[in-house]
This record gives sequence, structure tokens and C-alpha cells, in this order.
Amino acid sequence: MQVRVAGDLRAPDDLAAFRGSHDWINFASIDGLLVTGGGTFDGRGASSWHLNQCPTNPNCKPLPVSIKLGRVRNVTVTGVTSLDSKFFHVIIIGSQDVSIHGVTIRAPRDSPNTDGVHIQGSSNVRITDTAIATGDDCISVGPGSADITVSGVSCGPGHGISVGSLGRHPGEEDVRGLRVSNCTLAGTANGVRIKTWRGGLRPGSVVSGLVFEDIVMRKVRNPIIIDQEYCPYSSSSCRHESAQRPSVVKISDVKFKNIRGVSATQVAVKLSCSGASPCHGLELRDIDLTYVKRGVATESRCENVASGIAGGMLVPPSCI
Repeated sequence: MQVRVAGDLRAPDDLAAFRGSHDWINFASIDGLLVTGGGTFDGRGASSWHLNQCPTNPNCKPLPVSIKLGRVRNVTVTGVTSLDSKFFHVIIIGSQDVSIHGVTIRAPRDSPNTDGVHIQGSSNVRITDTAIATGDDCISVGPGSADITVSGVSCGPGHGISVGSLGRHPGEEDVRGLRVSNCTLAGTANGVRIKTWRGGLRPGSVVSGLVFEDIVMRKVRNPIIIDQEYCPYSSSSCRHESAQRPSVVKISDVKFKNIRGVSATQVAVKLSCSGASPCHGLELRDIDLTYVKRGVATESRCENVASGIAGGMLVPPSCI
């Protein structure tokens, strides 16, 4: 199947037009799909962003996703633009062999939950030569993702390139095999990040076989961060007893290599692992991150890192 969009395809402003659906455009159960044409999928999200309660309410009702790829195989999306989605721009779920190439994704810095591409329960997904500017994660890798490749992506503004969040729901599947390379992040709230919720039920899921390499940071906050105390809400949900327990997600075999540029925070490397499941097999190699304020050195902080190695140039000095 080929879908060619040459002009502007505009979503309804009124949420009532979606009749309770969580998606605007849904490609489902297709083997062999090309979406191309140089056109724009305009989600017209500005009319709905003020209705989004998800940044403050953990039990919110999400707004519609612009493009959903669900239970598809052998899919290429190339040469199109996704503009101002109401919620996530693109979600890939339950799918295999998906390529996002040469795509432009844009939304304002303050647009809530406008993740560029979210991947979940999918394998062999490639995101290449794509420009993403959003109000949330440029790319987020969720539970059940395997063999994911991200290369040649420019990210910013946004919240960075993230694995997670993980560990919020029982029975989540593992994340195994992710390579992020030759990317540039500019002015983002985070750089490359792994985030897991506090608490959770054992046995927790596993995150392993991740490589972040050849990445340029330009005035990025938290350029390298593992955050196993993730809880973005200021309400009582973060103070609940379950949220005070350490994360049960296990992180191992994660490599950060040849990451360089300018950090907007003095702590440029933060590896905050779980006290219940300390990180194993971390590697820092050839890291060169200077602080945006001249004359002030960057720092690294580690917590609950059980094993790891560091080598090559290390600015800031390794805490492993």
C-alpha cells in the first residue's frame, strides 16, 4: 500500500470529531506500507493543548495521537512532515521492520506530551536522518522494544532521546538492543536518558544492550542521565508509599561513547541507579562535556552503580 500526501492534511480542531478515539490517522494490520509525498500532517494541536491534563494528572485521558502504526510490518515513512500534534506525533506499537527516514516533526517547546516518535512492543525499528523539535521527548523507547536504531537525528527543542519511562505498570516487557549514533541535540531538557519510575512489582523488566555514541550536545541540560527515581508529578502520587520504594527495573550493559559538546547543567553525567537493582556493566568512554559557564568545570555523579568501566578522555572525570 502506498499513501502519498502532497499537500496539507489537517486534523479537526474539535475533539468531539474523534468520537473518543485516541488516534487521528491509524495504519493497522498492514504488511508493506509506504507513506511519502512531501506533504504535511497538521495535527492542529494548539486548539487542544490547554485541555491536556497529563503533565499533572497520572490518570489523565490522553489526547489523540497524530499517526499510529499498529501491528504493521515492512513500513517506510519518508519525506513527510508532522506538525503540531495534539499528543504524540507518531506511535509505533506491536510492529516489526519499520523505517522512519527523512521526516520532519515540529511542535512548540511548550506543547505538552508532543513526543516525536514513541516505540513500544516493536522490533527492528530505524529512525534516520530526521529532524525533531517538540515539547517532549524527541524519541521515546517504551516497554517491549528490541533492535532499535536511531541515527542522523537532530533533536531540539524537546526532552531529549529517552528510554522510558519504564516500571510504572506491572508485567512490562524488556527493552533490549538500542543504538543511538551520529545525532545532535540542541537546547533540550535532557540529552540521552534512561528513566524508570520508583516502586513497581517484582520481577521488574530488564534494560540491556544499549549504545549511545558519536553524539553532539549543544547547551543541553543533563546530557547523560540515568534516572531511576523518575516521577514528574508534584502531586500526592509522587509522595505515595509505593513511589518511595526503589525502582525494580534492572539496567545493564549500557555504553556512552564519544559524546561531546556543551552542558547547560554543571552535572553533565548523572547515573542515578536503583538501590534495589543497581546498574551493572556501564561504560563511559571518550566523554568531553564542558559547562556553558566558562571557568566552571562539569561534574559527574553516580549512585548505586555496581559495576562499570571508564576510559579515554573523560570530561567530567568519571564517577564509576
